[in-house]
Amino acid sequence: MVNTEDGDINEGVLNLINDIHYGDVNGTHNIVVATILVLKDIINNAEWTTAENLINIITKNGKYLVEAIPLEFSIGNMVRRILQIIREEYTSELKNNTDETDTQESLHKILTAEGDQEVDFNISIPSLKSAIIEHINEFEVELETCAENITQQASEHIHSNEIIMTIGKSTLVEEFFNRAAKTRAFEVIVAEGGPSLSGHEMAVNLSKAKIKTTLISDVAIFAMMSRVNKVIIGTHSVMANGGLRAISGSHTVAQAAKHYSVPVMVLLPLYKLSPLYLYSHEQDGFNKHDSPLQGVIDGANASLLERIHVYNPVFDYVPPELVTLFISNSGGNAPSYVYRLLSELYHPDDYEL
Repeated sequence: MVNTEDGDINEGVLNLINDIHYGDVNGTHNIVVATILVLKDIINNAEWTTAENLINIITKNGKYLVEAIPLEFSIGNMVRRILQIIREEYTSELKNNTDETDTQESLHKILTAEGDQEVDFNISIPSLKSAIIEHINEFEVELETCAENITQQASEHIHSNEIIMTIGKSTLVEEFFNRAAKTRAFEVIVAEGGPSLSGHEMAVNLSKAKIKTTLISDVAIFAMMSRVNKVIIGTHSVMANGGLRAISGSHTVAQAAKHYSVPVMVLLPLYKLSPLYLYSHEQDGFNKHDSPLQGVIDGANASLLERIHVYNPVFDYVPPELVTLFISNSGGNAPSYVYRLLSELYHPDDYEL
């Protein structure tokens, strides 16, 4: 349990935590949308008079959310994004309200300070709430069109007669292939992605879309890679150093691709980009383990569990040097460009909530 007084935490935050824990809200995109709705409700209904008040309220509730569900990095990303919106709108409204003397002084601080470390967030601006809500509404539209903006780039990256490898089931990768198939004829090799074997569903869906598809066992990844032109995978999150937290087996695919000099492309909705760092030696603390019954051991042999230990990690860490290109809703970027994207999305003060 998180050691925080529930009385200070918004009821919507507590409800969201329960919904995620019980599986009523699942999938990164759905969790992101639900998080934004809760934070917008706090902005609308909580008692605050200045940007400083609001930043403190959002930070406190956001920190509680992150500590309750630490492995969903996208929740923390959305909290930081909302804090950035508050800062941006406060600065903008302050510039627009230049009639009052105290605002003039604050404006002078903004123009002369480097960054906004010295900006006074304690000035009350009546129009601030409506400006913030309007900006968040625009951001929600951006979230809705995020997948579409990525799949529109499919024909730029997939060419005729190419053989492409992926692993497991990713809805975004599937949509990406479907979009490319409208103008290109290509072949997809799907690694089954054990132990969940979600690649089976992926292969069936691609076949139904009339895409030539081959399903392979994970042990055949290296053997098949010599035939492949490029690898396209999804990811659960991307860390500040450009490393991935992706489906288990992704590291194997990326290493095999490097051996054969095959480019690895990762589809990255920007809400999955986190300012946190993660390295391979830390990955146990950032991973989660499913029940061994989820594919590793047949239910009929469940009695074996009393005598053996089985580790069933959900994620792999893929270091940035194994990634060639991130395809995000704002275009294609190399892993070395991640730091620039982070500076556009989040304020440095909010990296650690």
